[in-house]
Amino acid sequence: MIYLDTSAAIPLFVPEPASDAVDAWLESCDDTLISSDWILTEFASALSIKVRCGEIEQKQAQAAWKDFENFCLSGLRLVPVSRQAFAQAAKLVHNVPSGLRSGDSLHLSMALEAGVAGIATADNNLAKNAQSMGLAVNRF
Repeated sequence: MIYLDTSAAIPLFVPEPASDAVDAWLESCDDTLISSDWILTEFASALSIKVRCGEIEQKQAQAAWKDFENFCLSGLRLVPVSRQAFAQAAKLVHNVPSGLRSGDSLHLSMALEAGVAGIATADNNLAKNAQSMGLAVNRF
């Protein structure tokens, strides 16, 4: 199983520099993809930020959200965020040198809790921390 971070999901639905690499990776990926319910909130937030900053139009954001929802129903297994994952995420962000922020620490905690083999991310800091915890990393 591979855990899909929001930073790797966004380029699947909105044009970004990593879009071609993420698309190619997804095409060749035979592993089960999972993420936590947290990806829903982060994905919606990322789309809203892109609209507010003028990177995409509201219509594009709505289309991306619809496509993402379909992806969640057909190609991405979502798991609920547990209380233990929130507690572990808090411990991770207490480690100041890790540089982890709350959202990334929650994704990492959920990936570890789910027992995945690796994580797919476009976030360098999350990739570094995931690798230090023994996860294989697909970084874009």
